[in-house]
Amino acid sequence: MFFIYFYFFYLLHLFFSFYLLSFISYLLSFISYLFLFMMLENNVTYQKAYAFAIRMVNAFKYLQLEKREFTLSKQLLRCGTSIGANIAEANGAISDADFSAKMSIAYKECLETKYWLNLLKDTDFIDAKTHDSVYQDADELGKILFTILKKMRIDKNDKL
Repeated sequence: MFFIYFYFFYLLHLFFSFYLLSFISYLLSFISYLFLFMMLENNVTYQKAYAFAIRMVNAFKYLQLEKREFTLSKQLLRCGTSIGANIAEANGAISDADFSAKMSIAYKECLETKYWLNLLKDTDFIDAKTHDSVYQDADELGKILFTILKKMRIDKNDKL
């Protein structure tokens, strides 16, 4: 009889240990994601890129529904929203090289976005006022990203 009770409590212990460890693991993951989210929320570059991505989604919807333009608008959507996604990835980088690589990609996506904006303006899919407003936001993001990359390169050279 003692063996049955012992075995029952042993199984009960294993069951709760497994679920307790799983719960702790999920809790730690949640806390790390929450920390990353809070870090991103306080990041001005990320916030500007996120707001820019929203503008790109709205521009995409406008170009598709109002102007019936389906090719260039997809290109604009992809590169315009990719800026913020790469900044988010950079904030989760595991090394300086990883951070620099992601920020470099974000900068290049910004340059591509400006190209598509110019093309859409020159082909009369967007007016000059809209172009100038969105282009100015893209240019501001590009300058911020370039400054970050330049600082990373200077800091790297100082370490050598």
